[in-house]
Amino acid sequence: MAKRDYYDVLGVSKTASGDELKKAYRKVAMQHHPDRNPGNQEAEDKFKEASEAFGVLSDKEKRARYDQFGHAAEGMGEGFSGFGDGGSGFSDIFGDIFGEFFGGTGSGGGRGERGADLQYNLNISFEEAAFGSSKEIDVPRMETCDTCGGLGARSERDVEVCQSCGGSGQQRIQQGFFSVATTCSRCGGRGKTIRHPCNKCGGRTRISKTKRLRINIPAGVDTGSRIKLTGEGEHGSQGGPAGDLYVALRVQNHPIFEREDSDLFCEVPVSFAQATLGTELGVPTLDGQALLKIPAGSQTHKIFRMRNQGIAQLRGGGRGDLHIRIVVETPTNLTTRQKELLEEFDALSSEEHHPLREKFFKGLRDLFS
Repeated sequence: MAKRDYYDVLGVSKTASGDELKKAYRKVAMQHHPDRNPGNQEAEDKFKEASEAFGVLSDKEKRARYDQFGHAAEGMGEGFSGFGDGGSGFSDIFGDIFGEFFGGTGSGGGRGERGADLQYNLNISFEEAAFGSSKEIDVPRMETCDTCGGLGARSERDVEVCQSCGGSGQQRIQQGFFSVATTCSRCGGRGKTIRHPCNKCGGRTRISKTKRLRINIPAGVDTGSRIKLTGEGEHGSQGGPAGDLYVALRVQNHPIFEREDSDLFCEVPVSFAQATLGTELGVPTLDGQALLKIPAGSQTHKIFRMRNQGIAQLRGGGRGDLHIRIVVETPTNLTTRQKELLEEFDALSSEEHHPLREKFFKGLRDLFS
């Protein structure tokens, strides 16, 4: 049977990049792998076909010859055979892609491992979010053992080359017709074993500690904002870099203000007389009390905007605005005299004094006329 085009086998175009080839091969190979299809000869044939195609197309020189001569290129160049040529290139590629499938990482011995990233949840007040602040936090994390310096042993003489992997950190496992590199089960990929572990860390190279850090909180943050502290996560092992610390902020609610991005909203009650005659009110702002002029005849829920009295914008550009919404309060517990005055006022009032009421009843008349 004639061989299929390698690009068709992997389902990619002839301009596919290396990453696209690897992704396509992984998909096909995982689908037809013999371990997932025991006794299925068709699946095994497709797996071999995909492996052969990838072995050629993932090599720049082999791919160039294949693009020019097709399958006739086999034998034109030494080592052109894409599969079963006994070389280390394909098995190394396979180990990189499928290491996790067989439970290994494929990493070499002695390679430092990066420390884990950490997240710290921090509650702050509304004012701290608005104006910024500086706070100290205590972060529990794994740090390099200060007794052995991360060696894990009492001394360097107690560190030996792993006898199982010979210091490579890997073991090769035969998987049918090829071998796969997996992490050495004895040394865990370090390539070394410890004869006498450190008395403090017990050979783990790291110990649990609590680090006090000062956090600078910029003005304008909100719930969900995160501050990144590079290198303040857990320390790496075997000389690997430290992870990062992310401080996740949660801003407490304010008893008066409601926030929307950088703008603030606030309701202020006014009396019937103040709304009718107009007045000048002292209203709250983040900077203290400010005077707001209420014009005569203002209706309930009318909004007044006070510019630059809101929250600082996180990325610059000044502050948002404060929106004051007045609410006309209906008086309660009136005296007899107060009621008499209101009744007299109502008797003297005409439709022109109540434009909203006039508009409403006019709409009713038009609706039912």
